[in-house]
Amino acid sequence: LLLSLALYKSLDMMEGSDTDGMGNSPSAMQQNSAQLKRVIQYWLDKSTIHVVPRWCLFLFLLFVFFLRIYLVQGYFIVAYGLGIFLLNNFIAFLSPLEDPNDSNGPTLPQTSKEGKEFRPFARRLPEFKFWLACSRGTAICILMTFFSIFDVPVFWPILLLYFFVLFFATMKRQIMHMYKHKYVPISFGKTKYKDAGVEKSMFGGGAAGHRSR
Repeated sequence: LLLSLALYKSLDMMEGSDTDGMGNSPSAMQQNSAQLKRVIQYWLDKSTIHVVPRWCLFLFLLFVFFLRIYLVQGYFIVAYGLGIFLLNNFIAFLSPLEDPNDSNGPTLPQTSKEGKEFRPFARRLPEFKFWLACSRGTAICILMTFFSIFDVPVFWPILLLYFFVLFFATMKRQIMHMYKHKYVPISFGKTKYKDAGVEKSMFGGGAAGHRSR
């Protein structure tokens, strides 16, 4: 993960150096990179409402990763790092945006009167960003299994045991936090629209007031 971030940072530095050398005119690499980022962001925005297919994609990537680990019988340290990464994101997904111990700002409902009003649970890590981080991390770990430098010899049962101990200890602390502050990280009652995301107009959803003749 650190290697990929360093590579991405080096590419940004190279793009910045091209801009300094050529003035304000963007280079061909910058234009292609910006176009690629716009295309990726476009499809990410389109996928926000498709929750089930997105998580099916993540499960498929996870299956491919563990199948790769099983076939090569190695890269256990990469699997352990991915498990810790997914666990940290899962805890952030279950945690509220505002710390209940902090008296400043909005807090969770403390009385039955406050609880009657519907207020959706604001997460520290939203569902879409949670999925994106998990999918991106799993895809990077799959790529790492093709480089022998990451195949560090370790005794995998110790890593597995340590991960389960860390998982149960972390989840116990999170459940106790939920019980102490009386919140559930699930929001009910959100309005759902029948044709949300369906583009029916001749402009592909760009003209809301268009009437068919």
